[in-house]
Amino acid sequence: MNSIAGQTPPIGLRASTSPIDAAKARTRLIAIDALRGLVMLFMLVDHVRETWFLHLQVTDPVDANTTDPGLFFTRLLSTFCAPTFVALTGLSAWLYGQSHTKGQVSEFLLKRGLFLIFLEFTVVGYAWPTQAPAFPPTAIWLQVIWAIGFSMIALAALLHLPRPAQFAVGLAIVCLHNLLDPVRLTADQPGYALWAVLHQRSLIDFGGIAVKTTYPILPWIGVILLGYACGPWFARGSDPAPRIRRLALLGLGLIAGFVVLRWLNIYGDKPWFVAETPLRTVMSFLALTKYPPSLLFLMPTIGTGCLLLALFERFESSKAMPTLAMLGGAPMFYYILHLYVLKAIYNVALLMYGPTKGTVFGVDQLRWVWIWVFILIPVLYFPTRWFAQLKQRRKDIWWLKYL
Repeated sequence: MNSIAGQTPPIGLRASTSPIDAAKARTRLIAIDALRGLVMLFMLVDHVRETWFLHLQVTDPVDANTTDPGLFFTRLLSTFCAPTFVALTGLSAWLYGQSHTKGQVSEFLLKRGLFLIFLEFTVVGYAWPTQAPAFPPTAIWLQVIWAIGFSMIALAALLHLPRPAQFAVGLAIVCLHNLLDPVRLTADQPGYALWAVLHQRSLIDFGGIAVKTTYPILPWIGVILLGYACGPWFARGSDPAPRIRRLALLGLGLIAGFVVLRWLNIYGDKPWFVAETPLRTVMSFLALTKYPPSLLFLMPTIGTGCLLLALFERFESSKAMPTLAMLGGAPMFYYILHLYVLKAIYNVALLMYGPTKGTVFGVDQLRWVWIWVFILIPVLYFPTRWFAQLKQRRKDIWWLKYL
């Protein structure tokens, strides 16, 4: 994953005119990076799950009738990752713009977005456990790095809109895109490939290469735009108290709105149902569509992100904040590192034990997912900390900012 905020702290601190301003800028950015670091740990849980449960992939939305509850709630934890990260990317772009012109911000977003898409097709694309090192690849999955990169390119153009228009466009996309769900095109219809990229999770035959649009990008453009439009809340030198209050109210409002709209079962996602047990009824209520993210998927995930950001800024002096912020300060490095570490572990297990679940290696007990998560946290933390510190020390190495 990637962001702009990783390089903003020194800019904000250099521009501060007093120790109070410096403290406010530092506090604000630590909270943002800490939240990013937390959701990256959630992402690790999900990718470890995918590594050991390749034989037991969950559907989208997750089937509440058949999925093991432990697996369901482990998967649910990861749903906060992409919405929070994309929204923070938009916010970080606004913060970057405090020391740069809009033209410079647009140029940076365009370059970094193209770079992310390049990484998705190359370094990231070959990192998944079952992806063979063939060139050209036989299949390409357009996943979260692709979605963030494309959203950044869209934001490079949309940030020039007046702020009210940014909110209007962002809200229209997020709230109304589910009206497009009935539009389903087939491969022989005009506009199929474009529609698959924008809103329909589909398979595109691209010269013999199967391109799977896992992350259709239209809703993510709305999320990144709303994150950018909220940027003035975080203006340099502003009083954090109103911002914390706004974030808390927004978070609670989004979660409450989700509960009401979901209960009504009239719009925003596939209907929930009363199952055989209360637990599975709750699972049905929480089973939401991620690909592309529905309105009801985005409301509680972004709402929780707002509450966490308010909490992190409120308790910025906690010893955990710098540790989480260090992970959030080098997100792309962490992302690539953790994928290749998981790929190496999986291939070693496959070599040692063979395919235990059909054609893949897998385990039966969910506890192994959590055991490996706690093993990998320190393994990934120390290299990520080293790289984050390197980025801060070596501003003269221009390409580091892209990682």
